[in-house]
Amino acid sequence: MTFARAQLDEILHRLFIDASATSLRDEDRRKSDEMAGLLVEVATAVARRSTKSELVLADAAAGKAYVGLLAAELILAPRGQPARVRVIEREPARVAACRDAIARLRAPGVAVEVVAANVEDAAAWPTEPDLVVALHACGPASDAIIDQVLAVQARMLLLVPCCTSKDVAAAALAQQRAEQLGLPRHAEVRRRFIQSIVDAERTLRLEAAGWQTTVVNFVAPTVTPHNLLWRAERVGEPGRMAEAAERLARLRDAG
Repeated sequence: MTFARAQLDEILHRLFIDASATSLRDEDRRKSDEMAGLLVEVATAVARRSTKSELVLADAAAGKAYVGLLAAELILAPRGQPARVRVIEREPARVAACRDAIARLRAPGVAVEVVAANVEDAAAWPTEPDLVVALHACGPASDAIIDQVLAVQARMLLLVPCCTSKDVAAAALAQQRAEQLGLPRHAEVRRRFIQSIVDAERTLRLEAAGWQTTVVNFVAPTVTPHNLLWRAERVGEPGRMAEAAERLARLRDAG
């Protein structure tokens, strides 16, 4: 399945601008490019869900819920089966924009609910969602989403982390390792090393918990420099879990 840029532009304009004689800004057009790549991943994940019972998608650290709303209209509604989207966003202005957009959504049969909460809040999450998506979850939000996805026993995760700050737990580990290895303190050298450790820790944490995980480029880096997507599915394979747990322990061992 592919999604045409013109179609995505039209929906974004209708949902979030809704004014005649206006056009999308450059940042909105870049969002269309991101959606074109990410919605293919969402469609593939949804297609793997064969049961006719209600499909539950959670859009975490959602911003204006571009992913959840476009998925509702373009992927979930055309299935003709019950579906529900839970949007989790903490910033009041974005929550309001999302609620306004829902009124212009064309997704019959899909219930969309918005929860104003931090992703760390366990009460904000649905139980056993079929799919969790998180586009550009900044800093420690990506780690909080991983923790909650494991806790609520989601089936699949599509995670696109954003910037890595000092508040990310694995970043402190990476800084310690950089000193142990004698890496130079040049910012660009350290940044790449730290990001690699953070990415590795997140991948191994998912795999040690029983999630088959693949890391891919979902769009070109010219669209966004934060273009890595963690595609994870809960399978619970004991051998892979044990190997990942051992690697995770070695990664975390700063001795």
